[in-house]
Amino acid sequence: MAVEFKQKDRYNIDDLISIVALLRTPEGCAWDRAQTHSSIRKNFIEETYEVIEAINKENTDGLKEELGDVLLQVALHCQMEKEIGSFDFDDVCNDICQKLIVRHPHVFGDVTADNEKDALASWNDAKLKTKGIKSKSQSMLSVPIELPALMRAQKVQSKASKAGFDWEDGSGALAKVKEEINEFINAADRGDSSDIEEEFGDLLFSCVNVSRFYNLDSEEALTKATDKFIRRFSVVEKLAEENGINMNEASIEELDSLWNKAKEI
Repeated sequence: MAVEFKQKDRYNIDDLISIVALLRTPEGCAWDRAQTHSSIRKNFIEETYEVIEAINKENTDGLKEELGDVLLQVALHCQMEKEIGSFDFDDVCNDICQKLIVRHPHVFGDVTADNEKDALASWNDAKLKTKGIKSKSQSMLSVPIELPALMRAQKVQSKASKAGFDWEDGSGALAKVKEEINEFINAADRGDSSDIEEEFGDLLFSCVNVSRFYNLDSEEALTKATDKFIRRFSVVEKLAEENGINMNEASIEELDSLWNKAKEI
């Protein structure tokens, strides 16, 4: 038997909150009722990436849909807390409004910020004050470890740069990459797995550092490189099939030859 619910031609945020609350009741949905913050945390990540996908594809209808899915995640988490008397959706809205006002002293206060750079600096200063962060190392520790590793590395490096701990230009960062490559090769030659992992991490970190000097987003750059690899690999597969080559049995020289041909296409 269906639950008592008045359907409408158009719904708003209040309706979403009511629907989520209903789904969590004994008369609602068994799956929704069984969820916890931990059980759906990966769903939140997936929905967020689907928003990014819609933005990258400039898909307006897709963006509208995926933003709704993200909003559903917010509503679900808020409802879970409301059920135990902790906070609700209105509390979340109140807190973000207060944060926006405090973090924009150049809009709601007496701080002057005439351009984007000054506005960002004003935001960061206000953020440090409200969070009680007094040192750059504290600021670095505040970067969530749950972020994708490349993104986290770039954020940490940016904070170090603001503290004056940085190369004068990209040449110093590039030289560091060469140094780290040699250290990784030496570790690989020694065959010490712990050293290999450490030096490989240092190499990746130094590569991310280079990206800052060329105004690149390391996460996006690697994504594009991965996409390019997939496109070329599909061409290699096609060339192999056309030439009667079994890729599992082909020599590395044959495969490399196919790869070079794929690069030309």
